[in-house]
Amino acid sequence: MTPHPGTPAGPSVYAGNAGRDAPLDHGWLLGHFKEPGDPRHSTDVEIKWGAHPRGDRRAQWVRGESRTTLQVLVSGRFRVELPDRSVVLAEQGDYVVWGRGTDHSWYAEEDSVVLTVRWPSVPGYQVPPDGAADGG
Repeated sequence: MTPHPGTPAGPSVYAGNAGRDAPLDHGWLLGHFKEPGDPRHSTDVEIKWGAHPRGDRRAQWVRGESRTTLQVLVSGRFRVELPDRSVVLAEQGDYVVWGRGTDHSWYAEEDSVVLTVRWPSVPGYQVPPDGAADGG
């Protein structure tokens, strides 16, 4: 029997749908912020399914980044702002990687879906409800 999407399927398995699960935790599907014991809990890596409407942008730049990040465009047109350049992800599969210490921001030029992978998974980067700090 196939487990219902979005439900634990055993002690070390979780089956879900990124589009439905992502909004439950600000887009994040995997990382330190999931409960210990949940198969999606990890201190090694974070994975985000970011669905961004046209015109969506980060509340502020991420400064003093301590992780490495990979962003892959699933659909739309998405601009990543880095200190010395902008990278436009325009075709499905376009991606950008930046390392530790690289400040960044982003802007959705069109309705976009972006898969983000960051490592390691460390606390302290979530945007609070008032948008005053960073979240990725």
